[in-house]
Amino acid sequence: MSLKVYLNGNFVDKERALISVFDHGLLYGDGVFEGIRAYKGRVFKLREHLSRLLDSARAIMLKIPLTARKLEEAVLETLRVNQLKDAYIRLVVTRGSGDLGLDPAKCSHPQVFIIADRIKLYPQEFYTNGLELITVSTRRNIPEAVNPRIKSLNYLNNILAKIEASLNGFPEAIMLNKDGYVAECTGDNIFIYKHGTLITPPAWVGALRGITREAVIDIATKKLKIPAVEGVFTRYHLYTANECFLTGTAAEVVPVVRIDGRVIADGKPGKITCRLIQEFRALTSREGVKIYSES
Repeated sequence: MSLKVYLNGNFVDKERALISVFDHGLLYGDGVFEGIRAYKGRVFKLREHLSRLLDSARAIMLKIPLTARKLEEAVLETLRVNQLKDAYIRLVVTRGSGDLGLDPAKCSHPQVFIIADRIKLYPQEFYTNGLELITVSTRRNIPEAVNPRIKSLNYLNNILAKIEASLNGFPEAIMLNKDGYVAECTGDNIFIYKHGTLITPPAWVGALRGITREAVIDIATKKLKIPAVEGVFTRYHLYTANECFLTGTAAEVVPVVRIDGRVIADGKPGKITCRLIQEFRALTSREGVKIYSES
């Protein structure tokens, strides 16, 4: 069965899911998006994702032509049409077609499209044995330029860091902010565990407030009774951490065992990290908006 893409209220074959070459999303990265996961017939944290999408759109003065409720139904229907119960969903809103200038006021109607397909970001061995990372020279955009709370289509900053990591033979990279503090990875949030506390960078250093990040903090504090705080830290704190891991919608929770050639603790996924992986997977299997009603 050919993959069907939701495009402005209609479902079309992926080969026919087309937007104009004059669309500002293509020409300038002018738009917003969300990456969302479905597990076992439920869409995990769907409403939280839609809330962030709407906030991102408001921040760049992009009026989405659908309400949150209609966006929710469009996501669910995209999964139903493609007969998917376990999937990665990409929900995108662009500014729409304009001229070759920058002025968004000259754009026509925003374009909304939703892609649902299967995804596997990392091989299982990374979850079993841990991930090796490198710190790259590409610095994270400063919040005063493009605020990290806005999940925009302009990901060139992250892509440049990803290229740098790939050229050095690493699957993921750590990005520092202009002051040398750890911000995030190219597509994931980062945590360290030290002296009984989980620490993750705050948004103001250049980190996205990830949905998985928030879920993990909630699991740690409420389920495992482990303190979790936002705090600034440097590469020194990475190298000397008791544990380190990444979180993201596609990655979920993945352990880190080596950074810049330094072995983290004993070089194996930490006990707290493994427990968080277990608890997060259990959470995704029981929570979320159902794709199919029970009626």
